Amino acid sequence: MFFRTTIIASATLALIASMADAHSWADCVDWRFNNPSKPDYSAKGGKCFGWARQYPVNSGIAFGGLDDASPNRHYQQGKDMTPCSDGKHGVEPGADETRQSPISKAYGGKWGTMATVKAGDQMCIRWPAKNHAVKDEVDRGVFINMPQTILTKDPTQSGFLKANIAKLPYKGCNFTSNSDTTPCGGCFTVPASLTTGTYVVQWRWELNPGEFYTSCWDLGVTGAGGDSSTTGGKAIGGSTSVFAELAEDD
Repeated sequence: MFFRTTIIASATLALIASMADAHSWADCVDWRFNNPSKPDYSAKGGKCFGWARQYPVNSGIAFGGLDDASPNRHYQQGKDMTPCSDGKHGVEPGADETRQSPISKAYGGKWGTMATVKAGDQMCIRWPAKNHAVKDEVDRGVFINMPQTILTKDPTQSGFLKANIAKLPYKGCNFTSNSDTTPCGGCFTVPASLTTGTYVVQWRWELNPGEFYTSCWDLGVTGAGGDSSTTGGKAIGGSTSVFAELAEDD
C-alpha cells in the first residue's frame, strides 16, 4: 500500500510540476470574432486568418498542445535577448521563428498563412493560458512591439522595445475548466500612418519579473490611400524614418 501511495504521490507531483512549467506563445496573430460585440477566442467564437512565422497548422495537435511538440512552440529569452526564436538560443529555445528570405517561405503549405491588415484597423491575437491566467498570479502583460517602417532584417530586442505600440492584459480569457488550454487574447490598433508593405511584429509576454516569452510574425499592411513602399511585391529598404535604425540597435 505504501509503495502504491508513493507512486501516486510522485505522479501527482510530476503533473503539478508539468503544469507549472507550461508557458505560452502567440497561437493566432489575426483572430476574427464571429460576433465582435461578444469577444470569444474559442473555436466556436471565431477563426484565425494569420499565424506567426513557420507555425505548424497542419500538425494535428490540438489548441495549446504545441509545448509537447518537438520543437515546442514556447520560447523563453535568455541573457542574449534574441528577439525571435531561432531554435538554438534562450532558456527554452522554442521553434524557428527567424525571418525567412524571401519572407513568404515562412507561410503556406505546412505553415499557416501570413496576416494582412489595413493601416488603422484593429487586430486581435490569441494564446493559450497554460495555467497562468489564474487569480493568484500577477498579470504583467503582453507587449506588442512593431517598428513602423519596412526593415531589411529583424531589429534587436532593444529595437523592438523602442517600437512598443500596445500592452495587453494576459488574462483576457474565455475561461474553461481546463486552465491549461483556456483560450486568451487581446486586441490592438495597427498604426494608421503606415504605408503599404511588410512589417515585423513581436508578441512579448512577461511571466515573472524579467522572464519573457516571445513570438514573431510578418504583417502585410495596406497603407492609407494605398501608398506603396514596395516594388514587385518586395520591400524596399533605406527609409529615412527614425525606426529604420532599429534593426541596427545593440
